[in-house]
Parts: sequence; C-alpha cells; structure tokens
Amino acid sequence: MTDFSSHQVVDAIAARRAERRTFLRYAGGAAAASGGLALLSACGGSNTGNTPAPSPSASATDLTGDFNVLNFALNLEYLEAQFYSYAAYGTGLSAGLTGGVGTLGTVTGGQKATLSDTVTKYAREIAADEAAHVGFLRATIGSSAIAMPAINIGGDANGAFTAAALAAGLIQQGQTFNPYASDVNFLLAAFLLEDVGVSAYKGAAPLLQTKVYIEAAAGILATEAYHAGLIRTLLYRQGVSTNTIFAQVQQLSDARDSLDGVPDIDQGIGNATTSNIVPTDSNGIVFSRSTGQVLNIAYLNKSQVKSGGFFPSGVNGTIFNSASNG
Repeated sequence: MTDFSSHQVVDAIAARRAERRTFLRYAGGAAAASGGLALLSACGGSNTGNTPAPSPSASATDLTGDFNVLNFALNLEYLEAQFYSYAAYGTGLSAGLTGGVGTLGTVTGGQKATLSDTVTKYAREIAADEAAHVGFLRATIGSSAIAMPAINIGGDANGAFTAAALAAGLIQQGQTFNPYASDVNFLLAAFLLEDVGVSAYKGAAPLLQTKVYIEAAAGILATEAYHAGLIRTLLYRQGVSTNTIFAQVQQLSDARDSLDGVPDIDQGIGNATTSNIVPTDSNGIVFSRSTGQVLNIAYLNKSQVKSGGFFPSGVNGTIFNSASNG
C-alpha cells in the first residue's frame, strides 16, 4: 500500500482545483473562468499549505460573537477534513493547517481506506473540499482561529467509530467497526458525519451577525449538503442491492436522534420502494441542530458534557458544552 505525505495531499487538493478551473475555462469562457478562479482562490488556498486569504472583508464592528461561531464550525471541519484525508490518502492535514489558539491535539486512528476506484474519487473530492473549508475558516478568523483539537477517527476497540456503531446497534459488545475497511463502512461513517455538518451550519445561521460571514457559511452549508446528498445516494444504491443497508442507516439515524434529544428530526434514506435522499421537514427545508445538540453527537453522549467520542479532549473555542438531553 502506498504511503502519502502531507505535501502529496496538498498537491492532490491543488490538482483537484486545477480540474475545476479547466472546467470553468471550457464551460464559460474567459469571463467565467476569471470569476470562478477568484472564488476558488478565496475558498481553497494555494498548493504550498499556506492559509488562503478570504475574499470577504468585514466592517469595523465587533466580530467576537461571529468568530466564536466560526471557530465552532472549524472544529467540525477539522474532524471531517482529517477523516476524508486519511481515508483518501492515508495521511492528514499539514501542520500549517492545524495550529492556532488553544491546545493542539493529534489524530488517532486515521488510515487509508480500502475503497473501489469510484468511491476513492469521491473521497478525494470531498477531502479537497473539507481541507479548503479549514483553510478558508482559518484565514477568515485570522489570529483568533483555534488549533485543531484532539480527534479520534479510529475503528479499533478504542475508536470513536466503533463506539458510535456500538451505540447504534450496528455491532455488538466486543466487536469493532472499521470505517476504512470497505466502501459500505466508509459510506456509513461518512453518513454519520455529513448530516450533522449540514444541520450544524443550518442551526448556526441565525447566530451570525455579519453579512459576509453569513454568506460564507451559506456557501459551506451548500457544499456540505452536496456531500451529504452524494453519500446518501450511494448508500441508497447499495441498499437496493443489499437490503440490510437501509436498516443500518436507520440505526445510525436513530442513534443521532437519541443523542440530540427531542424532537425526532433525523431521517434515514428510505427503503427499497421509496427513497429519502434529502432529509427535510414538511416544507422541504433541512432541519437545524443547536451547537449543544451537535456536540451531543460528536461527543457520543446525551448528557451535558465537555468531551468524548470524536473529540476525546473536547473542542477548542468558547462553545464546547453539549446539551443535556438525558
């Protein structure tokens, strides 16, 4: 199995952006390419591992509250970026994308996943997006950006994914769940994270006060929703062939609902006769989670706690308590 260094991950991310730039050039001509390049540059950074400069600029108002919310989101982006980077390439983010305010943690349990060629391509694309989100948020927040907290993305006996699978009933006590072992395991693990990210950004929207940051968060939310829709679609396709997939996804969905309390807002992907790719309310609107509810799932605990699960030492920043849903 080939080992990948951090600079190879960055190079791969840069190559992915180059593919997008080529598409823009051929699809829309010079004008479209120019506008698209400006946007991609703002959200993606360079291939040197340096933090990119964000395109929005805030007014001289007090941004402490907004930065607290963006730092909370940055914790989640660290988690997703590390999971997908390890799954796709066997290594995580470069050191240049992890330092900052608070205690710098390490990543436990990440490894290159055994995936089909098609799912590998998807994993690489999502890894590039998530790394770009990390860079963009860090540059937007500036010197107040938090460091990456300790992250557990393991599938061994002490791994957070094993703990999540056990809580959901996918495995029994004494068994392990390795998210890097196969396409299905990877997609189930991605499903666990992606829907949380979408509902987290939706829930955080009313907490932001500055227009440019609301716009930026909306852009990231849209990207996360694309990711979630892709993962749910791939799982549905697997479910059509293997009915047990529908039940496994529903178990994970029920576990998230159990952790974040009432009301019952989480949804699976449907069944063999009816798909449910987009989890929405009766108005076709994606549901929201509070920061406390998001941390309940991330910490794998329905009580009010400050650490656990995917963040064994807690998250960095001023928002770190989960909600009490016991």
